[in-house]
Amino acid sequence: MTAFQSIAHRPRSVPVGLRCEVRLMSVLAAVIVRQPPVRIRRAFTWLRRGARPATLEVATAMRAATVAVSLPCAGREGCLRRSATVVLMCRRRGMWPTWCVGARTLPPFAAHAWVEAGGQPVGEDFPPDYFRALITIPAATT
Repeated sequence: MTAFQSIAHRPRSVPVGLRCEVRLMSVLAAVIVRQPPVRIRRAFTWLRRGARPATLEVATAMRAATVAVSLPCAGREGCLRRSATVVLMCRRRGMWPTWCVGARTLPPFAAHAWVEAGGQPVGEDFPPDYFRALITIPAATT
């Protein structure tokens, strides 16, 4: 059985400069997420240095821009690349949301990656306790 999925792809709703930035960060995120988890953690731990915690408003805006512009990030299976792109977009603004990778708490098993800001998931359609974080990279504390 085939399930159809409609993806809201509206790149023209985002300003040109931000569109270019999303595309660039999406390509960089694609390179990063193809690495083993140890290297991803090392890269993100290095990148978060000197960044302040991201606000929910900024993280939500960066996620909305990412989903509107990048088709690979907008799909159901694009959560890892989407979350990495959002983190990189926030980092360009001197902020860092908490990057999370985890699994669904209810059967069947499903892995998921997301970002959190202000202690809550950004742009997720699920309740906060639906996923259990296995890897988190919060903003660095100085």
